[in-house]
Amino acid sequence: MQAFTRHSGRAVPLDRSDVDTDQIIPAQYLKRIERSGYGEFLFDEWRKDPDFVLNDPRYDGATILLAGHNFGSGSSREHAVWAIEDHGFRAVIAPSFADIFRNNCTKIGVLPVELPQESVRALMDAVLDDPSTEITIDLEDRTVRAPAVQETFPIDDYTRWRLLEGLDDIGLTLRVQHEIAAYEALRPEWLPTA
Repeated sequence: MQAFTRHSGRAVPLDRSDVDTDQIIPAQYLKRIERSGYGEFLFDEWRKDPDFVLNDPRYDGATILLAGHNFGSGSSREHAVWAIEDHGFRAVIAPSFADIFRNNCTKIGVLPVELPQESVRALMDAVLDDPSTEITIDLEDRTVRAPAVQETFPIDDYTRWRLLEGLDDIGLTLRVQHEIAAYEALRPEWLPTA
C-alpha cells in the first residue's frame, strides 16, 4: 500500500449525506476478483445525470473527495473504497463516516478525514467558487489546510502509524516474516506443511 504522509490536491464537492456503498459502486460491478478496474463505475447511476459533479470537467484530476454526513453507510463492501481509490482519490473528507467504510479506507491507504460540518461546508464552498482550490492534508500533524480552513482531525495513533508507514495487513505480516520462518522451522516433520 502507498504510504500517506502529506497530500495536496484539488477536491470534488459531493454535497450529499448518507451516501451508501451501493451508490458508490453498484452491486452489478462486484463480479471481479481483483482490486482494480472499479474507478470507472464510481457513482455509476449518478453519473448518468450530465449535471452530476464528477461529470464536470473542472474537477477532472481531483484527488480529494468532499462529502456529507454518514459517508459510506450500508453494506461492508470493500469494493466501494477500491472504486474511490481506483478513480484517483487519496482522501475523503466528511463530517462522519460509517465505521466499516472508514476501516476499509485505512486498510488500503485512502485517508478518511473527519472534520466538523462547518469546516466541510467551508471547503465545499471554496471548491465550488474556485475548482482550482488546493487542499493539503498532513497526516503527520493531523491537519487540513486550505484558504478557507485550517483544522486538525482525529485519527488513532496505530492507524496513523500504519498509514504513514504504508502498511496494510500483508505488509504488517511481512515485517515479522523472519519470526514466522523461525517458528515454521521448528515444526515437526510429521505434520503437514500445506
